[in-house]
Amino acid sequence: MSFDIDLTRQLGAQRVSARFATGPGLTALFGPSGAGKSSVLNMVAGLLRPERGHVVVAGQILFDGTIALPPEQRHAGYVFQDARLFPHRRVAQNLRYGERLTEEDRRWISFDRTVEFLGIGHLLDRWPRSLSGGEAQRVAIGRALLSAPRFLLMDEPLASLDRPRREEILTVIARVRDDLKLPILYVSHDRDEVERLADHVVPIG
Repeated sequence: MSFDIDLTRQLGAQRVSARFATGPGLTALFGPSGAGKSSVLNMVAGLLRPERGHVVVAGQILFDGTIALPPEQRHAGYVFQDARLFPHRRVAQNLRYGERLTEEDRRWISFDRTVEFLGIGHLLDRWPRSLSGGEAQRVAIGRALLSAPRFLLMDEPLASLDRPRREEILTVIARVRDDLKLPILYVSHDRDEVERLADHVVPIG
C-alpha cells in the first residue's frame, strides 16, 4: 500500500480532513480550488501538523500522534505549481541542490540519468528566467528526483502551463509513474488531467 492517510486539521474557518488508503501508482486528490487539497499535501509533507490521525507512506509511519517526523526525514520530493527554481542558480546548480539534500549512499538515481530521463541536457547552462513554463517544471521534477525521494508530492504542477506545455509535462509525469515506480500524491482540480494520470482518485471538498 502506497498511501494510508487519515488526518484532520482546523485552518481558520475551514476544517480540512482526508481519509484514504491506496495502492501503487499515482493517487490524485481531486476537488475544487479552496477545498483543502494543498493543505492535505502539506500535512503529508510535514509542513502542517494534523490535529489527529496518521500518515503512513509505503509502510513507514510519518505521523501518528506519537511519531511526527520532520519534513527532512520524510524523504518526500515536492513539486509546486510554480516550479520555485532558484533564480540566481543555473539549471545545473538547481539540480545539484536537490542532489545535495541527501546522503550519497541514499541516492538511487544519478545526475546524468535524471538529465537524460527528463530530456533537459540542453538546459543545464540556462538561467531559470530564460526557461519556458514546461522547461522549468521539468527542472523542478529533476531537482525533486535528485533528492532521492521515497515518494513525490505534486501540487497542481500543470496549472500555470499552456496546452502544449501541459501535454509535455503530462507525458513526463506518466513516465515517472510508470518507469520509476514512485508513489505519487497529486493535487488537481482538472478532471481531464486526473482521468489521464490517476490510478486512484480521492475526492476532496
